[in-house]
This record gives sequence, structure tokens and C-alpha cells, in this order.
Amino acid sequence: MIGFIVFGLVVGALARLVLPGDQRLSILATLLIGVVGSVIGGVVANALGTGDLMELNLLGALVAIASAALLIVAVDRVRAASRSA
Repeated sequence: MIGFIVFGLVVGALARLVLPGDQRLSILATLLIGVVGSVIGGVVANALGTGDLMELNLLGALVAIASAALLIVAVDRVRAASRSA
């Protein structure tokens, strides 16, 4: 479980690195987004038959980073919309 949380933090940090600009997210938000991205990556890898949900593999990691990046973009847009309203 601790490894899953650490991997989620790494995924969240890598997702923030691949996105341009400054994301105003706390470490906790980065961790949560990374964990959600990790779960999505595990589910996709499991569905494609490349690994188990709790197993680390390349495809799952790439999907996890991409999904976490999309989640960060979504969170940024929701925050920007709430600031302008």
C-alpha cells in the first residue's frame, strides 16, 4: 500500500512536469491525482491483458501519467472557472 501511494506521488509529479505552465496544486492534490491516475492506468493495463491492477508495468505507468495529466488539466479548468464566476 505504501508503494502504491509513493508511485501515485511519482505519477502526479511526472504528470505536472509534462504539462506546460504552473499548476497551483498542493502535494496532497498531486498525490491524490497521481493515485487516481495510477488506478486508471492499472485498470487499462488489466483490461488490455498486460498486467494486474496492482502490478507495475510500462503500459500501466504511461496510461497513469497521461490520465493524471488530463486530471490536472481538468482541475485547473474547474478552478479557473470558479475564480472567474
